[in-house]
Amino acid sequence: MSSSLPIIAAFDFDNTLTDRDSLLPFLFYQAGFFKAASRLMALTPSFIHFLFKTLSRQEIKEKILASFFKGMPYAELQKWGKKYASESLDAYLKPEAIERLRWHQRAGHRCVLISASLEFYLCPWAQRHGFDDVIASRLELDQAGCVTGRLQDLNCWGPEKSKRLLEKMGKKDKYVLYAYGDSRGDKELLALADFPFYRNFGGSKVPR
Repeated sequence: MSSSLPIIAAFDFDNTLTDRDSLLPFLFYQAGFFKAASRLMALTPSFIHFLFKTLSRQEIKEKILASFFKGMPYAELQKWGKKYASESLDAYLKPEAIERLRWHQRAGHRCVLISASLEFYLCPWAQRHGFDDVIASRLELDQAGCVTGRLQDLNCWGPEKSKRLLEKMGKKDKYVLYAYGDSRGDKELLALADFPFYRNFGGSKVPR
């Protein structure tokens, strides 16, 4: 491995940089407690199907998105995302994770946020924290610019993470990759990395 190659540091978001999932709190933040709780309760049969693997991860996510956001102008949702990013997300951050991010930034490494969470709130948060790139799940919009309730493409989870990183950054032999993740959804990304960090910021064990 050449020391002259550029270095990329790819960070998962939920439960890696943060101590929790970020989508569920956003649902309550945007809709309010009672409305959000009611909509989630109505989705109970879908959650049961997901647990029994008769609904895929993408399908259950799109059912949630449709329940909360279908028909909403994307510009309005972006405003909510910016508010959430500035008012709430920093409270969920792990200090040791942000310390590691700053280490990479001080060294001049290209830092990439890569997450199955949604880009309309991750992008403003990542910009404020100095990330160079964001790779995240994207909402599909209709011709009027309103949310359809579906994802624009595949949920950015599992194999999709490494696929989209390679599409954006190019062939793996052109750079050295550090990757940070916490779950099965990061397995392929961690396997791609020269320096994989699984649920820590100083080791290299990869999940099975």
